[in-house]
Amino acid sequence: MQIELENYQYHEGSKLKEQVGGDHYSKLAIQPVTYINANGLSYLQGNVIKYITRFKSKGTPLQDLEKAKHYIDMLIELEDKK
Repeated sequence: MQIELENYQYHEGSKLKEQVGGDHYSKLAIQPVTYINANGLSYLQGNVIKYITRFKSKGTPLQDLEKAKHYIDMLIELEDKK
């Protein structure tokens, strides 16, 4: 089984490979994709983690914070409907 994500590749029985391209995640002690997968987070939760983690290092801080807020707002809306 092979799952290809935007900057990651996973091969069954192996760890996620390190980020390809850019260094906004590679400087971290734990890459977001590793944390997200290890904790079984949803797509929405994972995007919050991703954008919050990189907002100071990718060069688009306000844009990344707005994206994180958008995913948090979606999570709030889903919780509110329960």
